Amino acid sequence: MPDMPTPLARKGLSLPRLTAARAPLTRQIEAVNEFGERELIAIPAERALTVYVDNRELVTLMTLGGNPELLVLGFLRNQRLVKSVYEIDSITVDWDVGAAAVKTHGGVANFAEKTAKRVVTTGCGQGSMFGDLMGDVGAIRLPDSVLTQAQLYGMTNAIRLQDSTYKLSGSVHGCALFKLSTEAPEMMIFVEDVGRHNAIDTIAGWLWMQPQASSAVGDKVFYTTGRLTSEMIIKAAQMNVPIVVSRSGITQMGHEVASSLGLCAIGRATNKRFVCYSAPHRLFLQPELAGVRLRSVA
Repeated sequence: MPDMPTPLARKGLSLPRLTAARAPLTRQIEAVNEFGERELIAIPAERALTVYVDNRELVTLMTLGGNPELLVLGFLRNQRLVKSVYEIDSITVDWDVGAAAVKTHGGVANFAEKTAKRVVTTGCGQGSMFGDLMGDVGAIRLPDSVLTQAQLYGMTNAIRLQDSTYKLSGSVHGCALFKLSTEAPEMMIFVEDVGRHNAIDTIAGWLWMQPQASSAVGDKVFYTTGRLTSEMIIKAAQMNVPIVVSRSGITQMGHEVASSLGLCAIGRATNKRFVCYSAPHRLFLQPELAGVRLRSVA
């Protein structure tokens, strides 16, 4: 279910202390182009980050390293290993040893049981989720939200104009969280990583560190460059986000989960084209904005 205030928050515990171990996102190498010329080009960095929770090894994540603390926080959130951000005392990342040390206030309940079953997902570089992938999904109740076609176009245009590692070096996925407004949606955060799972986990971690933004109901839309698989839909729903937009398409299970949740999944969203796969009642269509439709001549 979406996050609710916990007794820990009411007791006045503070948000976790995070290091700021941001690593360089790209590195330069020498390559040879189609003319046989040598040139320096940028490629995405990729590094291993092993996560320890209260001195117990949990998982090794492959990441760019742009926001490793938020990535770890969001990973714990999306794996449902902790119920509240206030359960975590600190996250310390040390790139010299490639490790992230998570310290909790009272330990993770049933840690061994929760981490015994691991599901390898379809993410780039293989994403993973612990426990029952579909567990508690049926209990999620998403807020009422409607996205207009004009707002959708505003989002895709904002992504097009966004400075990114992808434009510099390619080979990464990007995700963003938008806040709906009366005019153009506001981009709250944009994250890139080697896989879309890392990017959405980082956004989930960032949102947990923003109590005011996290508690707002029904005003957010999630965007990803990657395909909408079941785990991506589930992670968006766990953030209480009822509308997701992708530059790519959707899988069968992704469609089934989105339909069961009443989550609006929009794919193939480039320029002024898109396909609404589920919950079309959440999309206010303005077909006149799409321009003239070209018809083939038989």
